[in-house]
Amino acid sequence: MGNIFGRKRRTRVTEQDRAVLQLKQQRDKLKQYQKRITLQLEKERNLAKQLLKDGKKEKALLLLKKKRYQDQLLDKTENQISNLERMCQDIEFAQIEMKVIEGLKVGNDCLKSLHEAMSIEDVERIMDETQEAVEYQREIDEMLAGSLTQEDEDAILAELEAITQGDLDLPEVPDESLPEVPEAAEEEPGQERPRKKQEREMLAV
Repeated sequence: MGNIFGRKRRTRVTEQDRAVLQLKQQRDKLKQYQKRITLQLEKERNLAKQLLKDGKKEKALLLLKKKRYQDQLLDKTENQISNLERMCQDIEFAQIEMKVIEGLKVGNDCLKSLHEAMSIEDVERIMDETQEAVEYQREIDEMLAGSLTQEDEDAILAELEAITQGDLDLPEVPDESLPEVPEAAEEEPGQERPRKKQEREMLAV
């Protein structure tokens, strides 16, 4: 179980990947050599100064000639490093271009399969059939519109209005008239209700 779930997916290493790896390794070695020579040249320069102070001019001159030769080696090393880096970049960019070309090829194959499934003749036939169906429907609409008279139009509108009113379901209004409400008898100014008269007498006491 542990081996199954713990197994790492192995990536496919191409010849281009190996070439780029070797170029980068060679570049790193040259950089290490360049660093070592630079430190050595600095030491020899300081040593040449010391020899001049000690009056050993010939030894100092010989040491400076050696230093000059190593400076030229450093220049060559720098050019080689630049060439290696340029080569790595060219190979990596070529790999990207190859992936783009592969993607374009897949897309082109997909388009070809779609074109084979639906040819130009099929598209033209479908468009013609669609146009014929639209024209046929237009002819039917024109025939229906021309066959109806004004009386038919009025009857259709009346039927529509009747259907609309029927959907409202309004309650029926009764035909019988409502009974009249008797008017209240007007009280004479001098008359008062017995209860109010009794209340005023109690207040007067």
